[in-house]
Amino acid sequence: MRRVIVDCMGTHGSEAGHSGAVARVMDGVRSVVRALRTSTRVVERETGMSAAQLFVLQCLDGAPGASINELAELTGTHQSSVSVVVSRLTEKGYVLRRAAPDDARRMQVELTDDGRATLDGAPVTVQRRLLSALRSMPADRVEEFAATLEAWLREAGVPHDAPPMFFEEAE
Repeated sequence: MRRVIVDCMGTHGSEAGHSGAVARVMDGVRSVVRALRTSTRVVERETGMSAAQLFVLQCLDGAPGASINELAELTGTHQSSVSVVVSRLTEKGYVLRRAAPDDARRMQVELTDDGRATLDGAPVTVQRRLLSALRSMPADRVEEFAATLEAWLREAGVPHDAPPMFFEEAE
């Protein structure tokens, strides 16, 4: 495969000619980042927590007693990233971790009264809207999108192994 050298002046090589699509992709990425930043500021101002934390509370509201692995599936995030957010929510008193009544080895996460109260009137997170939109798309389109995104990140040398939830950096 021939590598194309790209700089701010444009593409040099045989792959020139798709700058319109490149601009659309970059505009899309910028739109997602802007929406996430704006939403994060609103959520932090209105709830005092990060958008990632509110997103996990919103997902947990629809799946009471979910395990960390189940929350990872619901949020479309790696288990370790969700675990960090749940730990912060536990410290703040918004969720509790308990052994499942049917299997003491399985820990489940439950909303507290403070967690439920925080959800009342809280805005819907952009993460939730993006995830919902992806899940409503045909599976083959989502698979193609995922493969294309992964290839793009590999080509750019951007690591993407178990990143933290949006704007919720691991300590």
